[in-house]
Amino acid sequence: MEARANVVHLDDVRRRQARPLRTRVQGQPTDVQMAWLRRGLSEPGGKLPLFDETGRRYSERTIRSCIDQGWAEPWLENPIKPDWLVCRLTRQGREIFTG
Repeated sequence: MEARANVVHLDDVRRRQARPLRTRVQGQPTDVQMAWLRRGLSEPGGKLPLFDETGRRYSERTIRSCIDQGWAEPWLENPIKPDWLVCRLTRQGREIFTG
Protein backbone atom coordinates (compact mmCIF):
# COMPACT_ATOMS: atom_id res chain seq x y z
CA MET A 1 0.00 0.00 0.00
CA GLU A 2 1.35 3.40 -1.01
CA ALA A 3 1.52 6.20 1.58
CA ARG A 4 -0.04 9.45 0.35
CA ALA A 5 0.28 11.68 3.39
CA ASN A 6 2.97 13.88 1.82
CA VAL A 7 1.46 14.33 -1.63
CA VAL A 8 1.95 17.84 -3.02
CA HIS A 9 -0.29 18.88 -5.86
CA LEU A 10 1.34 20.73 -8.73
CA ASP A 11 -1.51 23.26 -8.83
CA ASP A 12 -0.78 24.20 -5.19
CA VAL A 13 2.90 24.73 -5.98
CA ARG A 14 2.10 26.88 -9.03
CA ARG A 15 -0.40 28.96 -7.04
CA ARG A 16 2.18 29.65 -4.32
CA GLN A 17 4.84 30.61 -6.87
CA ALA A 18 2.49 32.85 -8.87
CA ARG A 19 1.92 35.42 -6.14
CA PRO A 20 4.69 36.27 -3.70
CA LEU A 21 3.53 36.87 -0.14
CA ARG A 22 4.30 40.14 1.55
CA THR A 23 6.99 40.01 4.15
CA ARG A 24 5.72 40.79 7.61
CA VAL A 25 6.38 44.29 8.87
CA GLN A 26 6.01 44.75 12.61
CA GLY A 27 2.43 45.75 13.29
CA GLN A 28 1.29 44.87 9.75
CA PRO A 29 -0.77 41.73 9.04
CA THR A 30 0.49 39.16 6.54
CA ASP A 31 -1.58 38.32 3.46
CA VAL A 32 -3.13 35.30 5.20
CA GLN A 33 -3.98 37.35 8.28
CA MET A 34 -5.48 40.12 6.12
CA ALA A 35 -7.66 37.61 4.26
CA TRP A 36 -8.92 36.14 7.55
CA LEU A 37 -9.56 39.52 9.17
CA ARG A 38 -11.27 40.95 6.06
CA ARG A 39 -13.91 38.23 6.23
CA GLY A 40 -15.02 39.55 9.63
CA LEU A 41 -15.94 42.94 8.17
CA SER A 42 -19.14 41.64 6.59
CA GLU A 43 -20.20 39.27 9.37
CA PRO A 44 -22.59 40.14 12.22
CA GLY A 45 -20.58 41.14 15.27
CA GLY A 46 -17.36 40.83 13.26
CA LYS A 47 -17.36 37.03 13.58
CA LEU A 48 -14.25 35.54 12.02
CA PRO A 49 -14.44 32.26 10.09
CA LEU A 50 -12.90 28.95 11.08
CA PHE A 51 -12.42 27.89 7.45
CA ASP A 52 -11.21 29.65 4.32
CA GLU A 53 -13.10 29.84 1.02
CA THR A 54 -11.79 26.43 -0.06
CA GLY A 55 -12.90 24.71 3.16
CA ARG A 56 -9.48 24.53 4.80
CA ARG A 57 -9.29 25.37 8.46
CA TYR A 58 -7.35 28.53 9.27
CA SER A 59 -4.10 27.86 11.09
CA GLU A 60 -4.20 28.26 14.85
CA ARG A 61 -0.90 30.10 14.49
CA THR A 62 -2.58 32.71 12.23
CA ILE A 63 -5.48 33.11 14.64
CA ARG A 64 -3.33 33.37 17.78
CA SER A 65 -1.00 35.84 16.09
CA CYS A 66 -3.97 38.10 15.26
CA ILE A 67 -5.17 37.82 18.86
CA ASP A 68 -1.68 38.71 20.13
CA GLN A 69 -1.61 41.79 17.87
CA GLY A 70 -5.04 42.89 19.16
CA TRP A 71 -6.79 42.55 15.78
CA ALA A 72 -9.06 39.69 16.93
CA GLU A 73 -10.36 38.41 20.24
CA PRO A 74 -11.82 35.10 21.39
CA TRP A 75 -15.59 35.38 21.38
CA LEU A 76 -17.51 32.18 21.97
CA GLU A 77 -16.65 28.76 23.27
CA ASN A 78 -17.74 25.87 21.10
CA PRO A 79 -18.92 23.04 23.40
CA ILE A 80 -18.80 20.52 20.54
CA LYS A 81 -15.28 21.50 19.42
CA PRO A 82 -13.59 23.14 22.42
CA ASP A 83 -10.24 23.31 20.60
CA TRP A 84 -11.68 25.64 17.92
CA LEU A 85 -11.10 29.33 18.54
CA VAL A 86 -14.24 31.27 17.64
CA CYS A 87 -13.13 34.89 17.36
CA ARG A 88 -14.38 38.28 16.33
CA LEU A 89 -12.75 41.34 14.87
CA THR A 90 -11.72 44.04 17.34
CA ARG A 91 -11.83 47.80 16.82
CA GLN A 92 -8.09 47.68 16.08
CA GLY A 93 -8.72 44.95 13.53
CA ARG A 94 -11.30 47.09 11.76
CA GLU A 95 -8.91 50.05 11.71
CA ILE A 96 -6.52 48.08 9.51
CA PHE A 97 -9.05 48.44 6.70
CA THR A 98 -10.34 51.93 7.44
CA GLY A 99 -6.99 53.59 8.05
